[in-house]
Amino acid sequence: MQDTTGHRVEHDSMGDVLVPADAYYAAQTVRAVENFPISGLRFNRTFLWALGLVKAAAAQANVTLGLLDPLRGKAIVQAATEVAEGRFDKEFVVDVFQSGSGTSTHMNANEVIATRAVELLGGKRTGTTHIHPNDDVNMGQSTNDVFPTVIHVAALELVEKRLLPALHTLTQSFATKADEFVKVVKAARTHLQDAVPITLGQEFSGYTSVITHGIRRIENIKKHLAELPLGGTAVGTGLNAHPRLAELAIAELNSRTGLTFRPAENTFEAMQNRDACVETSAALKTVAVGLMKIANDLRLLASGPRTGLAEIALPSLQPGSSIMPGKVNPVIPEAVTMVAAQIIGNDLTISVSALNGSLDLNVMMPVIAFNLLQSIELEAAAARVLAEKCVQGITADIGKCRAYAETSAALITALAPTLGYENATRLYQRALKGGKSIRQIIAEERLLSTEQLETILDLSALAAGRG
Repeated sequence: MQDTTGHRVEHDSMGDVLVPADAYYAAQTVRAVENFPISGLRFNRTFLWALGLVKAAAAQANVTLGLLDPLRGKAIVQAATEVAEGRFDKEFVVDVFQSGSGTSTHMNANEVIATRAVELLGGKRTGTTHIHPNDDVNMGQSTNDVFPTVIHVAALELVEKRLLPALHTLTQSFATKADEFVKVVKAARTHLQDAVPITLGQEFSGYTSVITHGIRRIENIKKHLAELPLGGTAVGTGLNAHPRLAELAIAELNSRTGLTFRPAENTFEAMQNRDACVETSAALKTVAVGLMKIANDLRLLASGPRTGLAEIALPSLQPGSSIMPGKVNPVIPEAVTMVAAQIIGNDLTISVSALNGSLDLNVMMPVIAFNLLQSIELEAAAARVLAEKCVQGITADIGKCRAYAETSAALITALAPTLGYENATRLYQRALKGGKSIRQIIAEERLLSTEQLETILDLSALAAGRG
């Protein structure tokens, strides 16, 4: 029934509700919108993709099991698939900050799928053809097993299809630069003070290894994200679900996604805890910490162009100042550091949220989902941008790098075994006070022959650890 204000009247267990006439959602969704006018934040496309797939897979399983008649089941599967494809994203109107289980967004989906399935069967949104969002679309399911299943499906999809490829691209970019700079000798720095020689290639090989280790950490969490609690229904017992629902639905998910999911080893643990999300977030945070360190290193190495280190040049992408003409800033590393800060903050939110698994259910799942998926998407995008818009275009100032290495007073370290630590310290201090190089000081004091000095202070040999 439609009123004169462009709304229709929908009924749920708590009474009548006015719903926009053209909406696919219904009464429970409207109540949630009215109850949670908090942030305006909504779940991302990958979450809604996973939500549609999980609902489609469960419906298909119920058809296979003979619990849902094929006609209605086919319509539900198609409607849910359309949700996965993004046809109804504007119908998902519930705020992220809502009921802790995610019931409101789950019912939003159940209502949209039910209404669309009615249409597919030839009925109207206000017609009499009946597909019930709970009895039919939600058959054998609970928010408590569906919502964490959706989180895992969405997270693993993003990890496999976006994050890992982006990290591999970044690794290759750093590895290529490490090879390119393999003979570029420079001064290392520890405590931001001059240290012994190193090559720029060695420095970049360290960055390569940071990302390589990050990839391994991300790979390690996949086996736990692949565990799905679907079929556990409300508390893990599987009440109201067919014993084979999880098996069949997960097989359908695997077929549709190309990923390899499996039933949770223990459905009670899978309801009570969001440990796989915590583990994933921790791995993301570790990579983010590494990215922030690398990004800040690149900013330091490229600082200048006249008053900084200026050992490398980053690609010039855009004007850097509204007042200083010609200024160009390291904008990509700066953006990466902000992404890293966001991921680190998200990790804390996820950790605190996971603590709230009171007894038999975690009750902060929506905010876990939002932050975890945001972290994966941000990290993937930042890694790819860093690789393609920054690292691949880095060039080295070979002369400046070598000049720093030649003038570093830390070269005395290579002479300490020959001259003794105390004498070397004296020479170091004299070099600094007099503004002279170590070579000049040694020559003035005639402590070594020219041949000995050149042999010991061979910068390439020192960078290779052959002192």
